[in-house]
Amino acid sequence: MSKESSTRLNIVAIEDLPPLLVNGRTLAGLDLGDKTIGVAVSDRGLSFAHPRPVIIRKKFSIDAATLLDLLARENCAAVVIGLPVNMDGSEGPRAQASRAFVRNIARLTDLPFAFWDERLSTVAAERSLIEMDFSRAKRKTKIDSAAAAFILQGVLDRLHILGEEAVPR
Repeated sequence: MSKESSTRLNIVAIEDLPPLLVNGRTLAGLDLGDKTIGVAVSDRGLSFAHPRPVIIRKKFSIDAATLLDLLARENCAAVVIGLPVNMDGSEGPRAQASRAFVRNIARLTDLPFAFWDERLSTVAAERSLIEMDFSRAKRKTKIDSAAAAFILQGVLDRLHILGEEAVPR
């Protein structure tokens, strides 16, 4: 992985993450909403995504400080952001807002960021919460972090597949 110029910031491909995830470092997943930021963090073995409490959005500087503090406490080596791509594969205003958030927060940290197609992640997370018999009110408080965990678990599963493909047979 080459060091990208400051104009490109620290945005990497999913395939570039494995060398960064060493020495017990974790991977974080984010689901950016208008009112909250859903957060999930992997275990040190990079097998499971664990939801964390949502960050209630206030203003960017406060949100960024809160998020970066959490990422430092969780020993995160990189962050995956759910990219809300339209069903036809195009990017609309929500995807543009997610890219803008990453451009802004990447200026404040050396952590690398990667995007992950999050189509239907909130739907899948909500179904999972319904299956666990959470009430509608309880689901509302947990949905964004559950979606972040769903996004992160997809990345962790992909990284395991990439690792298996690298093993000679």
